[in-house]
Amino acid sequence: MGKISVGIVGATGYTGLELARILGGHPAVSIAFATSESYAGRCLSAVHPAAPSLPLVALEGAPLAEADVVFLCLPHAESALVAAEALAMGVRVVDLSADFRLKDAAVYRAWYGLEHPAPDLLQEAAYGLTEFARPHLPAARLVTNPGCYPTSILLALQPLLAVGAANGTIIADSKSGVSGAGRTPKQETHFVEVADNFSPYSIGRSHRHLPEIEQQMRCWNPDSPQLIFSPHLLPVPRGILSTIYMPLKGSWNESRLYDLYQEQYQSEPFVQVLEPGKLPSLAHVNYTNKCVIGLVVAGETAVLTAAIDNLGKGAAGQAVQNMNVMFGIEEIVGLIG
Repeated sequence: MGKISVGIVGATGYTGLELARILGGHPAVSIAFATSESYAGRCLSAVHPAAPSLPLVALEGAPLAEADVVFLCLPHAESALVAAEALAMGVRVVDLSADFRLKDAAVYRAWYGLEHPAPDLLQEAAYGLTEFARPHLPAARLVTNPGCYPTSILLALQPLLAVGAANGTIIADSKSGVSGAGRTPKQETHFVEVADNFSPYSIGRSHRHLPEIEQQMRCWNPDSPQLIFSPHLLPVPRGILSTIYMPLKGSWNESRLYDLYQEQYQSEPFVQVLEPGKLPSLAHVNYTNKCVIGLVVAGETAVLTAAIDNLGKGAAGQAVQNMNVMFGIEEIVGLIG
């Protein structure tokens, strides 16, 4: 098999830059094109010194049909239209926007305030939480990459949800580095606003990642309880740490919890379960594709901690992990575990 020809649509945002860096060093990949509306005609390394020296083209002139797969790093609503165009050309798609994460167009409209641009593709899209999507990825034309917060929360919740251990409302208290807000300048993410500060936003049941998380929770257990989701902005460039509180049914201790998580994840190359009493930090995961999970039992509540790099396992790294499975490449190739 020759090299996989890939295109990166939206290469100058933080996720696109991370994708270019990973794919530029991937031994089974050749980058066919990279797009940017703001920097077309320039070189990606001129936009970001650590990026490969890729010429940037406008999307309108991008040779979509020359790629085997395109990665879409575009805002919601814009991404779906490009996905439909690429799929019509026979090009496979890994979409890193929110456009195909929700299966119900009405739910999408309620949370994003607009009609879905390609509702006929919603049911087809494979939800690319790789550890649980593998059976569907080799045949998938369209893979929707999970959100960064959902990746950390869902990997931590799955083993307990699968055995029906939840006994009431689950609370996910998550903290993210500023790169999660994207590269477009916003007052609330300026250095002076963020430095020496720590702030919550969209807490309770108001963040757009909430329906995505609950949708997947119900896939694993239709009786999954309600989730309270409280994200916070950390004054650091990258990384997510989620602390999740789940009331438990039955008798649990940390040894039993650890055995359950080890059974689920011991063969996973990018999920590490720490021994009881040990807790993850951003230092465990930044600049890698890992998710590191810590386990504590406090009375009748499981306190689960999960750390990921929001640009790695939360975005570009997981997208490449999905691509590897889609094309039959060893899953770890090109990625740091």
